Amino acid sequence: MKNLAIIATATGLTFALTACDSQAENQVEETATAIDEADEAQADLLEAMEAGGPNEDAAEVQADAIRERGEESKDELEDAADEMDATPQ
Repeated sequence: MKNLAIIATATGLTFALTACDSQAENQVEETATAIDEADEAQADLLEAMEAGGPNEDAAEVQADAIRERGEESKDELEDAADEMDATPQ
């Protein structure tokens, strides 16, 4: 639920235009960052909850997978955002 709130907030924000990026591209990149940060927070929480417990090792593996998912999602969205400005309108 927190992930959705972060994504909705990031998507709903307006951003100033930069010299190279359109507003739409900036919004997609901000959303990508929010998704990555939400997955990072989820992974950190999982590790903290299982620290010192019998499932600590499994939690670390799962947390690493969550972080990787966030990073991959971020990369894919940023690539798509870059293509937005490259595509003639």
